[in-house]
Amino acid sequence: MASSSSLSFITILFSFLIPSLIASTPAQDPEYVVQEVQRSINASMTRRKLGYFSCSTGNPIDDCWRCDSNWEKNRQKLADCAIGFGKNAVGGRDGKIYVVTDSSDDDAVTPKPGTLRYAVIQDEPLWIIFARDMVIKLKEELIMNSFKTIDGRGASVHIAGGPCITIQYVTNIIIHGINIHDCKQGGNAMVRDSPNHYGWRTISDGDGVSIFGGTHVWVDHVSLSNCADGLIDAIHGSSMITISNNYMTHHDKVMLLGHSDSYTQDKGMQVTIAFNHFGEGLVQRMPRCRHGYFHVVNNDYTHWEMYAIGGSASPTINSQGNRFLAPDDRNSKEVTKHEDAPESQWKGWNWRSEGDLLLNGAFFTPSGAGASSSYAKASSLGARPSSLVATLTANAGSLSCRKGSKC
Repeated sequence: MASSSSLSFITILFSFLIPSLIASTPAQDPEYVVQEVQRSINASMTRRKLGYFSCSTGNPIDDCWRCDSNWEKNRQKLADCAIGFGKNAVGGRDGKIYVVTDSSDDDAVTPKPGTLRYAVIQDEPLWIIFARDMVIKLKEELIMNSFKTIDGRGASVHIAGGPCITIQYVTNIIIHGINIHDCKQGGNAMVRDSPNHYGWRTISDGDGVSIFGGTHVWVDHVSLSNCADGLIDAIHGSSMITISNNYMTHHDKVMLLGHSDSYTQDKGMQVTIAFNHFGEGLVQRMPRCRHGYFHVVNNDYTHWEMYAIGGSASPTINSQGNRFLAPDDRNSKEVTKHEDAPESQWKGWNWRSEGDLLLNGAFFTPSGAGASSSYAKASSLGARPSSLVATLTANAGSLSCRKGSKC
């Protein structure tokens, strides 16, 4: 006889497969399909809270480190678990661990030791952790120096209510396990970006995470919502970026990748967007792409009001193994939006959908030649079947990790 834990595993696994099984049955009532998918999504939310599938989920990032009950003593192992275009982002792996003990941010030019701002501006590599739960309301943008990791595991860390994180012309940054929300504009102020330099900052956009000319950047297991501009934006020649395992909610323009149609330096941009949950209250830009190469793989799209994936200026978009649940609004069923160009122009852009699960009338408008060789620079990892998306994204967002037990 199977054990109760085995039966639970089988029951939960079966619930993951319901949407794909239903979608493959041509005669199903569409309303029934939607009800079953919503039931699966609600189950996913429950799993997020209960912590099922902490190990062997098939999510290669999580399976790399979350089974280790001594993760708190082996924090820097996380840097070896990155995948996709940002897989070489080592952050502060080769430096000391720095503990943030002070949640204040009173002076953007002369930050106090023990604060987050003091840690991120240092010249040497640092792996930055937090002594306790804290809410950090930044006075100005948090301008990071190279080779830094912000690691919120083991504490509930919120950066909220002020300007947020800026990664400008630096490299090797990891942001993991924190909450970023209600970010505001900052600027018209002096801000320090290294021990030896500070300068005048103009008005910032109010992004949650702004990547401006940054390379080798990995944003993982972050919960983001309700910022003044984008949740995560990457512009001005940024590249080698992975955005993974994040939970994004309650926001309009979610993610901009590429500065403008005329800024051709973004033609080399490569970004992986994997295992994220695009959740309630989102409107558009998941992401909005320009010029570069974008691998959108095994994400769960449960809410959008306008569209999910869009772009302009001939980006290459490789959508693989995602689950797209369209809203009930019959005018918002299309996953894609080809921006600012007539069909005669955008029909040559390389956009493909491969193995995506399209539900409740969702449809993806492909374009371009469709040849696999066109997507070589927009491929960064092997996609899992879309039927596994609920498993892969069940723990998206910041995690509740307790020291001495598996995360």
